[in-house]
Amino acid sequence: MTLTVPTWLTLLRILMIPVLVLVFYLPYRWTNFAAAGVFILAAVTDWLDGWVARRYGMHSAFGAFLDPVADKLMVAVALFLIVQGHPTPWMAFWAAVIVGREIAVSALREWMAELGQRATVKVAMIGKVKTTAQMVALSCLLYSVSPNRQTAGIWMGEPVFHIGDWLLAIAALLTLWSGFQYLHAAWPALAEDEQASAARRKAKKMHGTS
Repeated sequence: MTLTVPTWLTLLRILMIPVLVLVFYLPYRWTNFAAAGVFILAAVTDWLDGWVARRYGMHSAFGAFLDPVADKLMVAVALFLIVQGHPTPWMAFWAAVIVGREIAVSALREWMAELGQRATVKVAMIGKVKTTAQMVALSCLLYSVSPNRQTAGIWMGEPVFHIGDWLLAIAALLTLWSGFQYLHAAWPALAEDEQASAARRKAKKMHGTS
């Protein structure tokens, strides 16, 4: 298997996950800058690997599998760190919504792939808006909730933490909305498959009693 440049960038993003955890807990005052910087760099590689793949036609099955895995791992770890640094019920709730939705949609996509209709649950525009809000929110929160430095940095006239907090809530709500859209788009195929399965079970039962 030949690894393409986009796949190497994706692997680099996965390798950044333990780096993010390490710098988040280092006992220095600058670790909030480092943690936010590592996460922003990972987000840049996420954009860059997709751009390189489209621009130069460097697509691969392994890369298509690995890219969303790397994204979900990075986001989940960032959320866990943020909840640990700022353990409030609302922060935990938003994190649970985002992680739970990612698990549910991943399972839905796998099921649709088995039915040969994976394109039915392809990424929509609302998913891209959600991702943008989520990445900005997590960057702001990683900067703000370091266990070694609680900072009240200001961005555009507002505390960075408040910006991240509100954007995370918005991202969580968009997460639920986009998840509902995916389920709504996939429902006809799922219902058809259920009907076909019921018909097969009925036919098998009739055959067994004949």
